[in-house]
Amino acid sequence: MSDRKRVTIARRLLPAGYELLEERFDTVSGGLDSSRDDVLRLAEGADAIVADPTVTVDEELIRAAGERLRIVANFAVGFDNVDLEACGAAGVTVTNTPDVLTNATAELAAALTLAAARDIGGAERRMRAGEWKGWDPSDFLGFELSGATIGVVGMGRIGQRYAELMRGFDAEFLYVSREPKEVTEVKLGARRVELEVLLAESDVVSLHLPTRPETRHLIDAAALARMKDTAIIVNTGRGTLIDSEALADALENGTIGAAGLDVYENEPEVPKRLLEAPRTALTPHIGSATTRARDEMARLVAANVIAVLDGDEPVTPVLA
Repeated sequence: MSDRKRVTIARRLLPAGYELLEERFDTVSGGLDSSRDDVLRLAEGADAIVADPTVTVDEELIRAAGERLRIVANFAVGFDNVDLEACGAAGVTVTNTPDVLTNATAELAAALTLAAARDIGGAERRMRAGEWKGWDPSDFLGFELSGATIGVVGMGRIGQRYAELMRGFDAEFLYVSREPKEVTEVKLGARRVELEVLLAESDVVSLHLPTRPETRHLIDAAALARMKDTAIIVNTGRGTLIDSEALADALENGTIGAAGLDVYENEPEVPKRLLEAPRTALTPHIGSATTRARDEMARLVAANVIAVLDGDEPVTPVLA
């Protein structure tokens, strides 16, 4: 029997990180199709578990791993899939992968903003279906972003980078954040306001918040009703930030202008009403899906596991 430490990868870790772990530890992977029972079985006797947003890390999984478990390394910047209280009670370190996906996610938010503003998805679908009959001055009309007021809800790393990317449109920036961002205010001329003010004044509202009890359905029917009927809402944060049914209502009724979404409440399920709603740009949770970002995320997962199992401090701790 090997005396090397055991690392359980609940689903899949890209080679950039997997190979680093395989060199030092006994490493097993469940694969993309692994069930909950598969993960519980593979976790038995693990010194480390590599999870991702689809893997629920709770007391049951921690018990299945047993007393050797020292770290849960989440292959994501978010960690709402991890029960931090249960991990803390068991003395298990939790890490995530911040920073390395900032550019990728911010760039996708910018892309969704543009795609929603010009209804690129709808125009492409109509053209592919043979519905384009030639130039029509009243067809395919969208919204211009030059000189727009852009509201950033959550001015963290990704929110700040998104704002930097969007400043080329000579935009005015409003933001909501628990703490003032003085550097961003100076750099971009951004103004910190209450959410109600941001919703009422913004031409674009881009969400960059984690999941917390107080942020669930932050954008509900009442919030959507405060927005301009030409406003665009973009969400690359978490699906639970928006009430999906309320958003579908707003898009169908013309309460708001358009939406660009990368995340959804009950992934991988996407409400049919959103799939069929007008002026929507939809992507399947690909915010960090660039080769550079995902490889760096995988390396950071491995670096955290190696550090903790070697008795050192984690590189990017959420709970240490």
